[in-house]
Amino acid sequence: MLAFIVIAVAAYLLGSFPTGYLVARARGIDIRAVGSGNIGATNVFRMVGKTAGVFALIIDGLKGYAACTWLCDWVLALPGGPTTNTELYRILAGITAVLGHNFTCWLKFKGGKGIATSAGVYFALAPLAAGVALSTWIIVFALGRYVSVASIAAAVALPTAVWLTQDNRFLGIVTTALGLLAIYKHKGNIQRLLNGTERRLGQKSATPGATK
Repeated sequence: MLAFIVIAVAAYLLGSFPTGYLVARARGIDIRAVGSGNIGATNVFRMVGKTAGVFALIIDGLKGYAACTWLCDWVLALPGGPTTNTELYRILAGITAVLGHNFTCWLKFKGGKGIATSAGVYFALAPLAAGVALSTWIIVFALGRYVSVASIAAAVALPTAVWLTQDNRFLGIVTTALGLLAIYKHKGNIQRLLNGTERRLGQKSATPGATK
């Protein structure tokens, strides 16, 4: 139980690191007050610049990966640490890292949309499924240039791929729940898509719209 608590708290705090907000702040910009108001990498990319956006994307992905690998390895290696069902601890770390990113305690529990952090988690837990989701994202984005549509498609592809490639029902259930959460976090984007006001990446417009 102690290992569960330590991993859950530590992974949440790791995931809660508000990369996009801090990167933008370093440039004198409150990312919550510009563009879509989202602290994720896409809004940073649009409002701060390509370098800042890519940096935020990479760090957000590493948060998820590190929670499931380095953090868990450290806790599980402690004297008296659990030696069985270690996969369960890694899944717990992944869940709490994504929740930390989506609901960061440092910004009144308002965070990003969890796509990059989830990708990092699943490249650690289920790399084949993560590869399928990433390929889906790339193809859908290339066809329409909508980050939101690509992210929603990836949020559907990931749990589907996990169910098909992993013999772990609990991981499948968790992934489905995280996929639904990611889609829910895109509710504003979905509304703009229906209204015809969602922006493609690189589109010059005052109309807000971003994803992460």
